[in-house]
Amino acid sequence: MFTKSFSATWKPRGPNRGSNVRLMRRIIAEDAEWSLAIVPLLTDLCIRHIVKNFRNNPILTQLLPEHQQKVLRQLPPDLPLAVTANLIDDENYWHRCCEQRWPVCHLDCHGGSWKRLFFERHLENLIKHFIPGSTDPAVILDLLPLCRNYVRRIRVDQFLPPVQLRPPPHNGDQSDSGSEGETEEPSMDHYQLGELVAGLSQLEELDLVYGIKDCGMNFEWNLFLFTYRDCQSLAATIKACHTLKVFRLTRSKVDDNKARILIRSLLDHPALEKLDLSHNCIGDRGARAAAKLLSHSRLRVLNLANNQVRAPGAQSLAHALAHNTNLLSLNLRLNCIEDEGGQALAHALQTNKCLTTLHLGGNELSEPTATLLSQVLSVNTTLTKINLSCNHIGPDGGKQLLEGMSDNKTLLEFDLRLSDVAQESEYLIGQALCANREEARQRALNPSHFSAPLTAKGPENPVG
Repeated sequence: MFTKSFSATWKPRGPNRGSNVRLMRRIIAEDAEWSLAIVPLLTDLCIRHIVKNFRNNPILTQLLPEHQQKVLRQLPPDLPLAVTANLIDDENYWHRCCEQRWPVCHLDCHGGSWKRLFFERHLENLIKHFIPGSTDPAVILDLLPLCRNYVRRIRVDQFLPPVQLRPPPHNGDQSDSGSEGETEEPSMDHYQLGELVAGLSQLEELDLVYGIKDCGMNFEWNLFLFTYRDCQSLAATIKACHTLKVFRLTRSKVDDNKARILIRSLLDHPALEKLDLSHNCIGDRGARAAAKLLSHSRLRVLNLANNQVRAPGAQSLAHALAHNTNLLSLNLRLNCIEDEGGQALAHALQTNKCLTTLHLGGNELSEPTATLLSQVLSVNTTLTKINLSCNHIGPDGGKQLLEGMSDNKTLLEFDLRLSDVAQESEYLIGQALCANREEARQRALNPSHFSAPLTAKGPENPVG
């Protein structure tokens, strides 16, 4: 009775209910390919195909913008540069390429562009590992059509020499300092940058160090040799590069003769603004060449720190500085110009109206130079930073500088560390600098107030 009434009252809902039972099942044991996934859109299938075959058939610009972004997000970062260099400008793609190769990337050093960062570091890596006589130059030159529009800076801190470093040993001792004779130099020449730089139409900065990193137990002085042929080739290279704004050649054992060759090629250069030859072996003759450059260029920054410049070289620079209207920063740190050179520079600064930064730390200066610099502080209105650290200024010299600071309203930084200046003088000079910085801050916040002409009664107690 119960069974009969139940079967009579229960009915499957909807038409053809038995045919839908299979659709309601989550697992079809007898069908291994069963899936409830929705069939992909045709556009998605096309995008997958484009990505899969992008290496052999790159299709991008023909697509709609939203489809281009989908393709770019799925492209692998290890595609050949011949395919991607001049086709893809998307920064997110080049960001992924950079992160895959280098764990640390400083984007600010490359103009804020990931694409520029990638090509600059990729090119630098090729140069660092180029072995003359062994590596095919085409490895670097074939990259030029791909990177010429993106590379603005080359920074190389290693140049490998040829595999055969020197001829077979012969009788006779060799000094630890290494031989720089011209007979051995042809076998030590490094990669020549001329053809590469000529192909980079946007190059603005060249930063080089001729040496080897991580040489370990294979250390030899000849590995750090900047040969005459290297020098002549580099001089011709920078002379022909009319877009070059910054040239650095540091820690490369550049002596006077090589410095003169390089600087001669920079005379009347149309774009050069910064020259850095620090940490070399440049003496007075090289300094005289640099002084001539100040009169035949638009140079704004000159760095000769940690060289062998003495008083005659400083006097040559001072003579050029007295008539110069472009140079903003001069760095002679860690030379030995002594008071004779320091006084010459001080005399030049009494007439110079453009220099803002002067670094004379570690130059054996003493009270006579401080006395003249105090006079400079009283009349000069352009200097904002002076460094006299690690000299022998002494207590009396400190008092002279303090007296000069009493009339100075423009100097913002004055480094007198380890210069034997009395603590009281150094403190009072610091207070004067704080006042100058506060006035400079107020001037930046309200330039119109400070640009107004002063009345005979001065700025205090304005009428009204």
